[in-house]
Amino acid sequence: MRYKAVIFDLDGTLLDTLADLANSGNKVLEQLGFDPHPTEAYRYFVGDGMASLVERILPEHHRTPAVLAQAIEYFKQDYARNWAVETKMYPGVAEMLDELTLMGVKICILSNKPDGFTRVCVDSLLPKWHFEPVLGQRDQVPKKPDPAGALEIIEELAAEAMEASEILYVGDTAVDMQTAVGAQLDSVGVLWGFRDIEELQQNGAKYLVNHPGEIIDIIRC
Repeated sequence: MRYKAVIFDLDGTLLDTLADLANSGNKVLEQLGFDPHPTEAYRYFVGDGMASLVERILPEHHRTPAVLAQAIEYFKQDYARNWAVETKMYPGVAEMLDELTLMGVKICILSNKPDGFTRVCVDSLLPKWHFEPVLGQRDQVPKKPDPAGALEIIEELAAEAMEASEILYVGDTAVDMQTAVGAQLDSVGVLWGFRDIEELQQNGAKYLVNHPGEIIDIIRC
């Protein structure tokens, strides 16, 4: 088995969070008197953390510090109440995680969601599996695509006699592929997530998969 551990992105990779993110974002826009966006547009708003998401959905000429701060607060309040209305695992993810567990592969999560909220999502929607570590965005650590979080996980796994060449990074956006490149990890770009094949290829994806089960095939090579 070439890979002994997998670092997963969360949104767009394990969990389909798009509808709930879009619903909360559009409620914020309505509260501020702005037009909403189609749900599909949120595929390109997400990926760089909550603050970046909120800034991107605002009309460009209204992205003042005061409006942005108010919009972020509105988003935090609404998403905290409604983040799990439609959010669910993608088809095939549960079976893939079951198989990785049976194989003895270590599974980890690195997300640009706020750290505390990342843990809430994992505990609530992925309680059956043991992810260690689970890292979200923290004030003292640069967010992805900076490789700092991935390097932190690599260092932790090194204590279990794993080398970076034995760790696979799985995500759905350019940010994820760039993170893997920066951390010198082999990467898998998933095609069921938020972005398209061209973005993943152009940003260094080593593998591309259409279904979670294909990740098992890569690990078994």
